Amino acid sequence: MRILITNDDGITAPGLKVMEAIAHEIAGPNGEVWTVAPAAEQSGVSHCISYIRPMRLEQLGERRFAVEGSPADCVLAGLHDVLKDTPPDLVLSGVNRGHNVAEDTLYSGTIGAAMEAAMHGHKAIALSQYYGKYNHDLDDPFDAARGHASPLIRQLLGAAPWHEKAYATFYNINFPPVAATKVKGVRTTRQGARSAAAFGLEPQVAHNGRRYLWLSHKAENKSAAQGSDAYEAAQGYATITALHADLTSETSLKSIASLEADF
Repeated sequence: MRILITNDDGITAPGLKVMEAIAHEIAGPNGEVWTVAPAAEQSGVSHCISYIRPMRLEQLGERRFAVEGSPADCVLAGLHDVLKDTPPDLVLSGVNRGHNVAEDTLYSGTIGAAMEAAMHGHKAIALSQYYGKYNHDLDDPFDAARGHASPLIRQLLGAAPWHEKAYATFYNINFPPVAATKVKGVRTTRQGARSAAAFGLEPQVAHNGRRYLWLSHKAENKSAAQGSDAYEAAQGYATITALHADLTSETSLKSIASLEADF
């Protein structure tokens, strides 16, 4: 198996090393793992692409490349340049430092990379490791992801639907903020919604008198509905959510169908 991996935390991120180890386990001794990741951190860039500027690609080692661009850019570079003659069987994005659930899914560059791969017809999975008080001080905060990612990926590859729609399905896996042995199980979940807006602003005046605005994460996962990714991950479960890029609201579309006759 040939696997392409990327992330949004950057080429030097510890979670990328975890992802590389997971990918090698999935690919097997005769497989290939190719890394094409951002040269610098790209958290929060969502599905951004470098449409109006070129991106620099630098080879750092065997099957290892850095891109001055977004995670989606990295997928494009991997599919259409690095692996243009030998396409991957699977694209993995992560392991992100921090969870990507509920509204965070819309902002996440980790998710954006998986979405881009799916739009090109490739099987894609995003993986994120929730940080909290029970794993923050562990020797390996990614212990839950490291311990449970491989069997979950294998199960998805073997049994999950992928390309039954024009906008292909991809999968979002979040690991709870606990050690691997403390993970309660797996929940298949909906993308959650939290009662408060995901982000707020905190103003700050610098020493030079200039005013800056810092984004701050405000949402609490306990406000999400039971059965959602945000809620279940916070309860200690690994969550799997099936996603696709189609933003159409089918219910609302039916409600406005009468506009065609009234025009």
